[in-house]
Amino acid sequence: MEQEILKKIEEQEKKIDAIYQSVEKTRKYFLIIIWVTIIAVVLPLIGLAFAIPSFISNYNNLINI
Repeated sequence: MEQEILKKIEEQEKKIDAIYQSVEKTRKYFLIIIWVTIIAVVLPLIGLAFAIPSFISNYNNLINI
């Protein structure tokens, strides 16, 4: 009886290790997705914050001529 319990515990340990590896892969994947999203959304917004005033200034100069 005791050997069966030990065998089941060992099997569960193997399954838990496999789940842990899978979860770590998923966590790394989500982390990469978050960084890509930040780079794809935030950096263009920062660029627009500098570009829009320049475009408005040029537009105003064209209208005043």
